[in-house]
Amino acid sequence: MAKDKAGNEKKGAKVFKTKCSQCHTVEEGGAHKQGPNLYGFFGRQSGQADGYSYSSANKKSGIMWGEDTLFEYLENPKKYIKGTKMVFAGIKKPQERKDLIAYLKSTCSA
Repeated sequence: MAKDKAGNEKKGAKVFKTKCSQCHTVEEGGAHKQGPNLYGFFGRQSGQADGYSYSSANKKSGIMWGEDTLFEYLENPKKYIKGTKMVFAGIKKPQERKDLIAYLKSTCSA
């Protein structure tokens, strides 16, 4: 991940609200929507949230979620995990991805 400027959690919350909250929740015990609840996913292998039906591509990817893997994934999810059912074009701006990751790290850490 590019190390030029750290992510801004407050800006990341806005990114989440506008681009992610339609399909994901972040609070502990939050409901799955079209996408899984994200609480506790940092440091966890992809495809592991209880009660959510992941694509086999996601379950078999073996990706451990962290800042670097998320930074790449969020740019183009379908390219990063071929066969994922996440229907999201991605976030092209590196700073926007860093902001979102800062927000997710603080909000979703178990």
